[in-house]
Amino acid sequence: MRGFKCIVSLVMVLALAWVFVGCAKPPEAEQKAAQAAMEAAMTAGADKYAAADLDAAKKAMEAADAQVKDKKYKEAKQAYVDAKAAFEKAAGAVEAGKKAVADEATAALAALEESWKGVEAAAKQVEKKMKEQKDAWSADAKTFGESLKAAKDAIAADPINAKAKAAELKGMIEKWETSLKELAAPPAKAPVKADAKKVKS
Repeated sequence: MRGFKCIVSLVMVLALAWVFVGCAKPPEAEQKAAQAAMEAAMTAGADKYAAADLDAAKKAMEAADAQVKDKKYKEAKQAYVDAKAAFEKAAGAVEAGKKAVADEATAALAALEESWKGVEAAAKQVEKKMKEQKDAWSADAKTFGESLKAAKDAIAADPINAKAKAAELKGMIEKWETSLKELAAPPAKAPVKADAKKVKS
């Protein structure tokens, strides 16, 4: 009787151990779901327009991967669920991020357009002095107009690129503002030489 009890107890212990081992498997479904959410966030442009949210999601994914390596499958399962939610949040934040960058680009380009009008007015005032720079001015004026239009057209589809173009146009404005100020400045007076005869007296 005692031997029978021992065998039954041993079988129960082994059965429980087997159930425990059977349950303790890596959370592959949750991992795949988190991976799919990450890919969807990247495709949506989270790396450009929701970078902070995307970084937080990646950290959650890394933590889950580390827990799998440590065979902490229960914790890893929850961590993958959290990572998936974080990637979904990042994907959801893309539109707001894109709109914010588009607004910044629109404002920057409007300001540059106004600044360029000032540069054109300054160029007209020193037109006669611009003999050597006339060709460069004409080329840059044409480039500015074309680049400004291209940047405005790019705002809806690629506001980051539009913002980068705005930075290039700002450099062109600053270059011409400096050149035109130099041309507008009155010529420096030559130093007056003392008359040699008067000095000899």
